Amino acid sequence: MQFADFWYIVALSDQLKPNTVLARSLLGEWLAIFRGENGEAVALRDRCLHRSSRLSIGKVCNGALQCPYHGWVYDQNGHVIAVPSEGNSIKLSQQRRAKCYATKEQDGYIYVRLNDHPKEDSNPFYMPHYQESGWETIRVINRFKNNVTNCVENFIDIPHTAFVHPGIFRQPRQQMLQMIVERKNGSVLVEYSNEAINLGWYSRFLNQQGAEIKHWDRFYMPNITSVEYQMGKNRHLFITSQSIPESENATLVYTDVTYNYGIWNKLARPFVRWTAQHIIQQDVKILGIQGETIAKYGTQFSNTPADTIHVFVESIRNAIASGKDPRQLPDESVKVKFFV
Repeated sequence: MQFADFWYIVALSDQLKPNTVLARSLLGEWLAIFRGENGEAVALRDRCLHRSSRLSIGKVCNGALQCPYHGWVYDQNGHVIAVPSEGNSIKLSQQRRAKCYATKEQDGYIYVRLNDHPKEDSNPFYMPHYQESGWETIRVINRFKNNVTNCVENFIDIPHTAFVHPGIFRQPRQQMLQMIVERKNGSVLVEYSNEAINLGWYSRFLNQQGAEIKHWDRFYMPNITSVEYQMGKNRHLFITSQSIPESENATLVYTDVTYNYGIWNKLARPFVRWTAQHIIQQDVKILGIQGETIAKYGTQFSNTPADTIHVFVESIRNAIASGKDPRQLPDESVKVKFFV
């Protein structure tokens, strides 16, 4: 197994309009994304076969992509279908074909998989309750100057919230929480108990009645986190993030905040969007600082039991990096007490 076996978001469906080409980076590979003649998403290596210009700054016409340097034209399968300097006498050849990658469109996202022949075929992750009746979704996109592992750990890490997001999302109160952390089948599943109303001023809207808080965090290999809060009827929230590895230390994160607040769904949209983006920008800042420090001094973490989630996530991602299947790691379940 390798990271290239998986599907990664490269754009929102709405961003990829006809006759538009988008430049993207994925696992260090440069991509040119456009819609082919049939309207489906196409992903080509962002390099013209002729003189190595960037196809992503070219133009799309009738579902074909033209290089901006000498005008070579590529179809939706990457084949060269026109070379202006040869007039109409061009002899097409299967060898004149740009590297082309598999794409899928699902839940309003465009996905790309870099490996043409993974050992197992799979589908992209299905976003919870996307476009279901009674649910609203807010989408935000943010770039982090850090790697995927550190990003996903941050997104499902409670202890940092009282210090990075004080007031808006938790306060340091030394409240004891408990969690059961399970590593199973390439996933990390966390269930919390003893969580009360310490959600900052956000709790005034989310949990005004002080109902019992049910909270789960989940990590799905190789790059997906999903945080779920349930606080009584019509107070149900998912925060699902897909961390896209652009390069070793640049991660583009697509986050869906999907919620069911009953009759308040529409009215809550501006509030939810502002709050989500404000919290994420605080994480962007702290993860940028962490990334700078790691670049200078390396990664030597000192873990406590509260970091069990991090340890399990790292074991899964390290297995993939080593070409192993993390589903073969032994199942493990740990009960942890910690304070926030």
